Formats: sequence, C-alpha cells, structure tokens
Amino acid sequence: MPVKAFAAAKGRLSAALDPAARAALARQMAARVVAAAAPLPVTVVCDDAEVAAWGRAHGTSVVTEPGRGLNHAVAAGVGHLRRSGTDEVVIAHGDLPWARALSALTGFAGVTLVPDRRRDGTNVICLPSSVPFEFLYGPGSFRRHLAQCQRLGVAVRVVEPPELTFDIDVPADLSVLEHSTPACASRAT
Repeated sequence: MPVKAFAAAKGRLSAALDPAARAALARQMAARVVAAAAPLPVTVVCDDAEVAAWGRAHGTSVVTEPGRGLNHAVAAGVGHLRRSGTDEVVIAHGDLPWARALSALTGFAGVTLVPDRRRDGTNVICLPSSVPFEFLYGPGSFRRHLAQCQRLGVAVRVVEPPELTFDIDVPADLSVLEHSTPACASRAT
C-alpha cells in the first residue's frame, strides 16, 4: 500500500479542506484500507517517518522508498515482497474510504485491475509478484495498465465493486462521500 506523507496528501482538496483536515482524512482512509486487507498482511511503502510510524502502529510492515514517486514506490514494494517469498500482491491506494474485502481479489492467475469509477485511474491491482509489470500510475493509468497486460500476454480481469472504485481525488468526491453509500455511489457519479 503506497502512502504519501499525510501532511502533503490530497493537495487537490485544498479548496475544500485545510491542511489538518486533509491529513486527518488521509489517515482515516489509509486505516480503512489496512482494515480492508484483513486477513492479508499489509506492507506500507512510504518516504515519510510519520507514515512509517503510523504503519507500524497499525500492524503493517514498512518499506521506505524515498522520493522517487508513486510508480517507483510501488515497484520497490512489490520487489521487496517478491524477494521475501510473497507470490501474489494486492496494491491498493490509501484513498479508498469504503474499501473492504481486498482479499476477495486474490487467487486469479493473471492481473486483476480495479479502475476508479471514472475508468481513468487504477485504484487496485492484484498480480503474481513474478509478473514483470511496469506500474504506470497517473491520469489514464487504467488504459495503460490494460495495455501493459496485453503486451505481456498475461490474462487480465477487470472488477468494479463500488467500494473499491470510489476514491477521493477532487472536492466533488467529498460531496459524494458525504451523501452516498457504496451501493449508490456508482449511480451518483
């Protein structure tokens, strides 16, 4: 689970939330994602001492990957897990306020992709750790990750449960969060 420094998280929400509120929201959502991973073990990948301490306090292992960006952080985390004997990994972002049942994504022999509700970004990826997958997060990542699976010739499945497709990126997402539940969120956007 890649986690950005809480003090720097969710900058695009600055028009709606002050820095303290953004940090609190980021902590709350990250805790939800950690809980949603049970019974799977969780590894937090970060470049921030506060996040590392938070991760340990929440029972996760921590991989420190300083200042190289999201794609490198995720690759470093997956590489660490592969070297430690983990056969399958679930990469879930820490901004999924309704996250649950991440373990339900495991067991597929190929790559499982969970796009955001706009089918632009990629909220969750589950894959065998041996797949030489290049992480290509950022705007349009869902299409790039699908194309990557085709290039690698690996089976891919796309699943879109509302509790995993809903993430918090822009101020409008806060309104959906406040006024919806996972069952109706996919219809509200």
